[in-house]
Amino acid sequence: MSKTVKAANHGTLAILGFHKIGRARGGWNTWFYIPERIFAEQLRYLHDTTWQVIDIATFLRGLDAYAALPPRSALLTFDDGCRQFMDAALPLLQRFKYPSLQFVPTGHIGKTNSFDAGVEPEEPIFDWAELRELERQGVSIQSHGVTHRRFSDLTRLQQDEELSRSKAMLESGLGKRVDLFAFPQGDDGDDRMATEKSLRAAGYRAAFLYGGGSVRLPTHAPYQLARVAMGPDTNLEFELGNSHAE
Repeated sequence: MSKTVKAANHGTLAILGFHKIGRARGGWNTWFYIPERIFAEQLRYLHDTTWQVIDIATFLRGLDAYAALPPRSALLTFDDGCRQFMDAALPLLQRFKYPSLQFVPTGHIGKTNSFDAGVEPEEPIFDWAELRELERQGVSIQSHGVTHRRFSDLTRLQQDEELSRSKAMLESGLGKRVDLFAFPQGDDGDDRMATEKSLRAAGYRAAFLYGGGSVRLPTHAPYQLARVAMGPDTNLEFELGNSHAE
């Protein structure tokens, strides 16, 4: 008689997905901006509880050896590469000595978030010099595609181009390896198996969705990792308080 063997639980990974920190331009009222005071409170919650914020190197090691991660690991990620991160978010991250990731659409580097036109206020996006400075400040720059288009709106060939071209541009411009991809708008297309195959072929080790809860480890879906959507009213105690490593 065969027995079902339950996989060992190596803890919980909370991947927090932020966009913008600070005040929205032009009087916009949008959920994707978190006031600095609230952002500081969210970081304080992580600091005062048993969650340990990890850097990209620790995360990558954990993909191969989940037991090497802290029992309650948190990864701080930011989408879109809007420059106000430098003035609003980075000082608070440095106060807590927290590393983070910034996912940047390469076709908009040094330009603006025109992909948000009519939905979000216009914001300048980091230029190459600023991206290099962020790397020196403990912010790992990773891929968010080239054009910031939803994968469901692209052909397979276009998806492959978004993956390979953005990775090559960042690696050339920053002089480092790029291992992670965040799907624009959290959309990984209509065929997850085909998308995973493309990600692997392009050389990515993991990819991130947008929305969902924390991730129980080990995970068998490193190319479909959920992220906790972070806004000004996100209650981390509620979102993460019931996630206990076994």
